[in-house]
Formats: sequence, structure tokens, C-alpha cells
Amino acid sequence: MKPFLILQLRPEDEAADGEYRAILKKGGLDSSRAVRVRLERDGLPDGLSLEDYAGVVVGGGPGCVSDAPEDKSVDEARAEAAMLTLMPDITARDVPFMGCCYGIGILAHHLGAEVSKAKYGEPVGPVACKVTEDGASDPLLQGLPRAFNTLVGHKEAVQSLPPGTVHLMSSDPCPFQMIRYGQNVYATQFHPEADGDVFAERIRIYKNRGYFPPETAETLTESVFAADVSIPPDILRRFFKRYG
Repeated sequence: MKPFLILQLRPEDEAADGEYRAILKKGGLDSSRAVRVRLERDGLPDGLSLEDYAGVVVGGGPGCVSDAPEDKSVDEARAEAAMLTLMPDITARDVPFMGCCYGIGILAHHLGAEVSKAKYGEPVGPVACKVTEDGASDPLLQGLPRAFNTLVGHKEAVQSLPPGTVHLMSSDPCPFQMIRYGQNVYATQFHPEADGDVFAERIRIYKNRGYFPPETAETLTESVFAADVSIPPDILRRFFKRYG
């Protein structure tokens, strides 16, 4: 049975470790079925072949695809370059893929759509998302409520539906919350792995990274603990079950 490839981009060890634990826990995936790679630190392993994996999951991170090259740290540039190296093979062969937050930006950018800070950024916290008509019949969303809360926090966003993709979910502040390319390549703007504990940790770690005024950290923490975000992990669990 092939493992899943978990690709991470967070340079902070505490944030990366917390994200990895959350992906396994919320997705119901045993660590024996996961291969973890810290792209921002190590890049892609030599000889990596997607044929060896059941699917690929990409986590989030503080970097932005739309940042000018000179504004990206060495770690951010390394991680982005590694992901862009993989995307042609993933989309051409329809490799099972779940890109969370950063992943939707990298997929849309690869497909030629605009990813920028022009519109649709969302502050850290819960947001109500809606499943589209196409989304209601998708295997990862079928039978779920047509509206449910998710946790978000992003400076940039996809500005228009990328060519060849299916629009699966939206929110009032950000129209492109979940998309699919082909039959197996998925990406979400929200964090399906996150709950109040996970986001409270990230609020503390990223307090001074420009996502929110630092003085609002306590209020934001209260809001993520109060939010019912029990549905999004079902998407991650379905992904692992379907392709595992």
C-alpha cells in the first residue's frame, strides 16, 4: 500500500510540526502511511517519483506566490520552486493532490490564473463557505452540508477561476474556496486540517507576520475556539480514504 507524500512549507518548526500532526489526526492517516518532506528546508529529495505515492498533500505557509522574487526569503523561494517543479507532472497525470491554502495559489499559478493581493484576501478566523452545484456531486463533498464554517487566513487569493478547473466551494469574501482540476487534483483556500487549537497555535506563532494587527491576537484566538469547524476535516478524510 503506497504512502501519501506530505509536503510542507512552514519555516517555523513548531508550526510545521503542528500542521503535520493535524493533517494526520484530522485526516485519519497513520504516520506509517505518510512520508513528510520539509520543502522550505530540504527541497525535493533526489530521485523522488510521484509513482511511489498514493497522493500528495501540500500544507500552508507564510509565503505568497504573488510576492516579488526579491521579497521572498531563501526558504520561501526554495519551497515554491520545488512545488512548481512537481505541478506539471501532477496536473498532466491527474495525480491525487490536495493543496491546502498555499496549494490553491500554486495550482492556480501553474494553470495560468492570476494569484494576487488585489481582492479576496481574508482575515484570520472562521468564515461560512458554500458548496456549489458542481461541488455537491463531487466525491469529496457529496452528502456534506451545503454550507459550513471553515478556518482561513490569507493575504493573496485566486482572482479568477483557473482554466480547466471546476468550482466546488465559495465564501462571500472569497469566491474560490475549493477547486478541482481533472478528476483528482484538488485545492482549498481554507484549512481542512485546522481546528481551534491548531489555529490558536498559528495565531501565536504568526502574530507579527502581517496577517492581523498583533493586538487583536487574543480576540482572534477566542473566535477560532468558538467556531464550529467540524465539517472540513471530512474532506481530508475522504481524500485519504478515496486514494489510499
